[in-house]
Amino acid sequence: MHFNQTNHHKRNILVVDDTPDNLRLLSAMLTAQGFEVRKALNGKMALTACQMVLPDVILLDINMPDMDGYQVCQQLKADDKTCEVPVIFISALDDVVDKVKAFDVGGVDYIAKPFHGAEVVLRIENQINLRLLQVKLQEKNFLLQQALDNLKASQVKQIQNEKMVALGQLVAGLAHEINNPISFIYGNLQYAGQYVQDLVNMIEVYQQEYPKPTPKIQQIAKNIDLNFIIKDLQNLIGAMYRGSDRIREIVLALQHFSRHDEAEMKRVNIHEDIENTLVMLQHRLREAADRPAIVVVKDYGNLPLVTCYTSELNQVFMHLLNNAIDAIEEGVENQSPTPYSLLPTPQIWIHTEVTDLNMVKIAIADNGPGIEESLRSRLFDPFFTTKSVGKGSGLGLSISYQIIVQKHRGNITCTSSVGKGAEFAIEIPIEQTEP
Repeated sequence: MHFNQTNHHKRNILVVDDTPDNLRLLSAMLTAQGFEVRKALNGKMALTACQMVLPDVILLDINMPDMDGYQVCQQLKADDKTCEVPVIFISALDDVVDKVKAFDVGGVDYIAKPFHGAEVVLRIENQINLRLLQVKLQEKNFLLQQALDNLKASQVKQIQNEKMVALGQLVAGLAHEINNPISFIYGNLQYAGQYVQDLVNMIEVYQQEYPKPTPKIQQIAKNIDLNFIIKDLQNLIGAMYRGSDRIREIVLALQHFSRHDEAEMKRVNIHEDIENTLVMLQHRLREAADRPAIVVVKDYGNLPLVTCYTSELNQVFMHLLNNAIDAIEEGVENQSPTPYSLLPTPQIWIHTEVTDLNMVKIAIADNGPGIEESLRSRLFDPFFTTKSVGKGSGLGLSISYQIIVQKHRGNITCTSSVGKGAEFAIEIPIEQTEP
């Protein structure tokens, strides 16, 4: 009976036995059955042979000098390269204890000497077929996991896209509604300021022409502190100008940030997009009850206009800056109850440059508590988060990865060490091509 050679090549069998006669007998028998046989006289030779060419099955004698079969099997199972190779033990000791130990150390089968050729071939064939089934099952599991990961990624992307479209429409609608009344206020402030100045001038003329007002006018002037009002009116008008101008800046930033109708690539000024995102986060950067204001240090390089999906790139800036602020606040919480005045100044650094590979690099770093090395490899996985329950969905960095790597053909990396903050670096090509 010849072994049915799957995949049309000879199966490689490694026979390990310290008795040359046994080696010759097994080798001749298995070669006649169509196997390719290699021989090893001891455990050390067997381990070396496995590293050179991985066998399909190992026939392993138990009783050998220096290193017995159990020890050889344990070393094979401890090595990622050889741990999956089926090991069939061969021993003259047909003892129950030996059989139990053989399976405990990772053997898959046990043959007692003297052995029958047909039995050995059948057992080898069974193990090879089992191994083939295992490999196929692993491949199917891998494909299923890949399909599941792709499904998760597409779900995350779809959810985020719908969320951002809705948010963009909401923000754009709010910006439009706020823009109308603030434009009315800002436009009329100029006239209001002029009218106030005219009235002040009129009062000053009255004071010159009638230096001795009636007692009633004197009393009213005293009650309202007329001189202070005249001096402070211009300050009030100036403050209202600045306030309304600030609202107009925020409205403009909202409109730029949402850009819900800009699904196409376009050339943009990256620094303007970063500044607009910072405007959106001003409320989080300000001084809080338990920490000083977060200082944003900008180290902007000389960047050209960059072709990108600007709305989605804004999402990435928002995620990274929000995460940096979260990290700083977590660091402050960890240092509690350190007095406010002794806390280090919380800082976020933003660095931009053009790299040698004609890519634009944007690095955002913080002086928060940093990220453990064991966690960094999972940062961009969907739904993985280091934040406490209710403070993060684990989608921000996964979405950022999709936007930068898959959509912009760039890369995003994190460098960090515990206690020394973290830095996220984005690199995207200056010019994009449609996918």
